[in-house]
Order: sequence, then structure tokens, then C-alpha cells
Amino acid sequence: MKKRIKVLTALLCTAALLAGCGGASGDSGTESAAEDTQKKADSEGTEAESEEVSEVTIGFSSEGDSFDPCTGFGYTGSPLYSNLVKVNGDDQLENDLATEYKVSEDALTWTFQIRDDVKFTNGDPLKASDVAFTFNTAKEKATYMDLTMMESCKALNDTTVEFKLTKPCVTFIYTIAQMGIVPENAYSDQFGLETDQIIGSGPYKMAQWDKGQQFILEANKDYYGEQPKIKKAIFLIQEEDARFVSAKAGDLDIALTSATLATTEIEGMHVEEVESVDNRGITLPTVPDERKTTEDGYKIGNNITCDVNVRKALSYGIDREQIIDEALNGFAKPAYSECDGLPWWNEENVIETDVDYANELLEKSGWKDTDGDGIREKDGEKLAFNLMYFAGDSMRQAVAMSVANQAKENMGFDITVEGVSADDTVVRMFSEPMIMGWGSDSPMTSYMLYHSSNAGKTDFYNPEFYTSEKTDEYLDKAMNSLSIEDSYEWWQKAQWDGETGTSMKGEAPWAYYVNMTHLYYVRDGLDIGKQRIHAHGQAWPLIANLAEWTWAE
Repeated sequence: MKKRIKVLTALLCTAALLAGCGGASGDSGTESAAEDTQKKADSEGTEAESEEVSEVTIGFSSEGDSFDPCTGFGYTGSPLYSNLVKVNGDDQLENDLATEYKVSEDALTWTFQIRDDVKFTNGDPLKASDVAFTFNTAKEKATYMDLTMMESCKALNDTTVEFKLTKPCVTFIYTIAQMGIVPENAYSDQFGLETDQIIGSGPYKMAQWDKGQQFILEANKDYYGEQPKIKKAIFLIQEEDARFVSAKAGDLDIALTSATLATTEIEGMHVEEVESVDNRGITLPTVPDERKTTEDGYKIGNNITCDVNVRKALSYGIDREQIIDEALNGFAKPAYSECDGLPWWNEENVIETDVDYANELLEKSGWKDTDGDGIREKDGEKLAFNLMYFAGDSMRQAVAMSVANQAKENMGFDITVEGVSADDTVVRMFSEPMIMGWGSDSPMTSYMLYHSSNAGKTDFYNPEFYTSEKTDEYLDKAMNSLSIEDSYEWWQKAQWDGETGTSMKGEAPWAYYVNMTHLYYVRDGLDIGKQRIHAHGQAWPLIANLAEWTWAE
């Protein structure tokens, strides 16, 4: 809601009396002083009334445990911190703190020049030493941010920082774009945990944090870039139903919402639909059950999904638009890979629903319904498996049910949908299919999903145990490229080179179905700027560009 603060200015009583006495006695000096005071007060009042302080109130999902970039906060963008480079609304990289950077011929040394006019919100200047401290601290903490390829980071002077890598890593520029810079002199173990311990150099600063209830951001008057039009943003931590009720009551300007609620109209608000790569699909174990286990003792392999024709049938034989209509009220788009629409995406990943082709593939592999019960079988084994989803996630459950129903009706699968706990997921995901979701604005996700070096780890990337020498070759060439633009060709070939690849035309370790549309009730008149394609997660990607939001006049 747009709010105007008026400063009401009044003359002191004594000044008014002086003006009156001067008029009677003819004391022009006293009268002139009083008139000047009056004019000044009138001028200040008019000027203050013309100043508009805009704010927004946002129904948010969660603030997380910490606002510390060194432990992973803000990797999808945050208005509290500055980055060396950032991803803009066109999904392109642009300089932020950096004025320029270069990469050595062997791709092992990255050198950044940074601005010299930046201050942290505690007044300290931001220097290259703060950048080096941030990355070295994040590497030491070894949390969400993967900096295993970084050998060292050091400041050469106040405006030059140098990174040394252990191996070429073209996606390192996206890692850099995800890391907000913290002040070395003010950093401690409590950083990011209390209001006065959240110190950045972004367009906003933390003004108040009532944990689990709300936090408030205010415009940073010392920000080196253009001042935000929104001067205050109030974030209320609410469950989905509470956000909906608050929005209907007129208490919110933005409310995160879901496909189940977004069809309901709210007076004075409209639903903003933001494109994402927040995908939902099925992980399909690619190796047979040979009674092997992971290092942790978890069963590996599935004798049904190890058949590439089964995996491709689940890709071609499912109508994505039907899932979107049945499970998501139309609020999603078909998905064909982990990176649809991003610069390194291969458009040849797109496939059309083809139930006849899916059944041909199953017949080719010997899956037939010989007993007439509607379920195919082969060598005495039914075409059946459990399909897991995270218990309590109604959206994933709805997607899973739609897939199971279509797979049975269209192709003769017998799929049992099962909600499981996070702990059970880790135990079973190497041998059973699961509804999973990814979505990132870095091609590093593609590397983690499909490179053989990451197969079978408990990080959820490649529980299918997918390995391919050809895929590894393309992914390694991509990573060894000298520029991100040079790498695009190799990422795309890894997906599909005309004969094979990670796509559903190729080896299909994933059957991708939908990219979730991120949905927000937005007050009429509020412009949330040009949103880049959102990564996985609905909350923080929304406000990465908070400084660009405006209210209509």
C-alpha cells in the first residue's frame, strides 16, 4: 500500500506573538524575522508533504535460520548484500561490485577489479579484502556453497581480488554471482543471527527481525546504486492459509500463494505468474538390482527402470498438459530438462506426447499384458513400482497421482504413490523412483545431476546412478571452457547430440514433467519489476530485485 508521510510544521507560540507585536509597534526588523520563520516553515512543510515514502507488506513463507551468506543465505539473490556480479531480469550476468574481470588462459586464475565507492551499512568501506574474507570463510564453513574448486582467494590491493582454482570451472562465475559479500571486521560466529549482526552493502538493510514472526528491510541511503523507490518492506512470516486470509483482509500487498488457491479472486489484487525452472519430474534408477549397496548400506538399482525403454515410455507416454490441468489448476508449464529456457538449454529437448510410441518402446523390451489384467509384465515380473514423494507436499502428491493414473491408463503401468519422510527418501532413492524437484540459474546443476563423479551421493543430485562416458566428455569440455558463452555448446550436447544424451530422447535418467509457475497475489498498482526465471524456491527469488519495484502514480 502506498503511504505518504506528511511533516506538520508549526511556528513556535513565541514567534507568533513576536509577529503580532511587531505589527502593532512598527518594528519592521522583528516583523521580517517572523515572516522569514513563517515562510521557512511553510516551505519545509510543503517540501516534506511532497516527499513520498513507499512501503510494501509481504506475506512470506520463512526467513530461514540465518542471514549469513557464508552459510548459504541469498544464493538466489538478496537485496541485503552486494555481489561481484549478478543475474539480471534477462537472465544475463552483469557487473555489480565488479567493474571488470578477466580469466587466465589456463582458466585457473580469475581477477576482479571492484568499485571503490561502496560502504557497508555499518559505515565501513568495502574492500577487496572483504571479498577474499567472504569466499575463504564460506569455503571453510563448507555449507551450501560449493567452493571445492577454489584453491585460494586473496586481495592484491584494495580494489583487486584474485581467485586461484584447482581445475577449470566455467560455472565459477555463477558461484560468484551467488555469494553476497560480508565485512571482515564485523564478522563473527553470531553474524546473520541478530538484527545488528546483519551487515551488507546492498540496496536495503535489516531494520528489525522478530524471529519466526516478521522482518523489516529499509532502503540503504548509502547504497552506491540507484536508490530504491520502495523505502520499507515488511515481511510477515505466515503459513499459506494465513497469507491468503491476510491478503483478503487487505493487510498484504503481496502474498506467496499456490496453484490450489490462486484461482480465487481477491478484490484489489491480481495474480502474478512468474516463469521458473523449478521443475518436477521422476528420478529413474538406471542400473539393475544386483544386490549392491551404497557406502551407507542403501540398496542400489531397480530391475524395471534400468530399462531405457521404460524410462523413455514414462517420458513420452505422459501428457504434461493433463498434469498441469489436473494437479496444478493450469499454473505450470511443460518441462523437458533441468534448464528449460536458460542460455545453455538445448531446444531439441522438447518432445511431444506420443502414447503409441511409448507403447512401442515397451513392446520392444518385451513388456506385454499377457493375462489381460491391464498391467504389463515380463518374465513373470509386473511393470510396477512405488513412486515416492515428500510426505506433506500436496503439489508433488498431485503430480505423482496424475502420472500414475496416466501411466496405467495409457501404457499398462502399476504405480503406487507413496508419501515418505526425508529420512526414508535417502534410504530408498537409489533403488526407487521419486518425484523430485530442481531448478537453478547455474549450469553447475547440470554437471551435478549427470556427471559420473557425482553418481550415488546422498546430495539428491544423481541417485539414479546415471553414468556415461560421452556425457562426461561433454560436461568436462563445458567446465574447461574459457568463457560461459563458449561452454553453451557443450552443455547442450550433453543434453542431446543427435544420438544420445541426458534428455528424454536419450538415456532419460529423469522424466521431466512440469516447471512450476511461481504465484503471488499482488496489490493492483504495484510493479514487481522484470523477474528473472526463478530458481527452485518461491520466496527469495521474488525479492532479489526488490530495489526495482515501484508503485504506480
